[in-house]
Amino acid sequence: MTVSGPTSQTFISQRLKLNYFDWAQTEADREKPPLVLVHGGRDHARSWDWTAEILSRDYHVVAMDHRGHGDSDWVSDGNYNVNDMVYDLAQLIHQLGRGPVTIVSHSMGGNVSLRYTGMFPDMVTKLVAIEGLGPSPKVRAEQRATPFPKRMREWIEKKRKAAGRIPRRYDSIESAFERMIEENAYLTREQARHLTVHGVTRNEDGTYSWKFDPHLNVWQVEDVADEFVAEIWKAISCPTLLLYGADSWASNPEKDGRIEHFSTAEVIEFEKAGHWLHHDQFDRFITVLKDFLKD
Repeated sequence: MTVSGPTSQTFISQRLKLNYFDWAQTEADREKPPLVLVHGGRDHARSWDWTAEILSRDYHVVAMDHRGHGDSDWVSDGNYNVNDMVYDLAQLIHQLGRGPVTIVSHSMGGNVSLRYTGMFPDMVTKLVAIEGLGPSPKVRAEQRATPFPKRMREWIEKKRKAAGRIPRRYDSIESAFERMIEENAYLTREQARHLTVHGVTRNEDGTYSWKFDPHLNVWQVEDVADEFVAEIWKAISCPTLLLYGADSWASNPEKDGRIEHFSTAEVIEFEKAGHWLHHDQFDRFITVLKDFLKD
């Protein structure tokens, strides 16, 4: 599958220079309905290329790099939280000067997009979130079974280790490519190579490292209170599609009860697909996505 390239653009959010890719090639493209693609953790905007190429026929597609990811700046203190990323998404949409928008998102990006949509329901026409609800109620309960002081001590130790961690270096693109294949056995070699080429940066000594900040491996011990997150989900008023892979670690909200917090959401589970179902079952994903997005 041949993918034509988008243009790289930047915007400022909380003093960070963040990157996004604009798939509009002509003035007519820029007049199409706006659609924002929001990637997941330790990923990058170019992981949406196959999706963007197809959607750009009908939409003005932009794909953002989260802070600490892709070609966007890393935060100086190494602390990342979801609400700052929600601000980044809000800032991108604000600076695009277009709205309301359609959003298609994955994992951490789904979490961010769901919150943005609940906060600004008039700014989103339709929302797709691939496994974006975060840990299930069961996992949350298991985490909280450990006393909070102990979890905070463990967080401090993890942060110390992250501060001293040197990003892994690969001798060649091929070495990084093989690691990508190990990470997701569902990927075709063509997909894995594309994701690798756009997901690494070359170091001064000629080696390659992944673009994401190593501190992204350590998240805050607690997020916004559960009842507030549920309140945000309840405020979403646009048609919402929640997608899940049957072979993923993520918990299906129809099975764990979280779907009750949504007023307009539909859940579809993909067989023979893991956490990156938009790669694992791309043809089916695109069919489902286009059917959902059509008027």
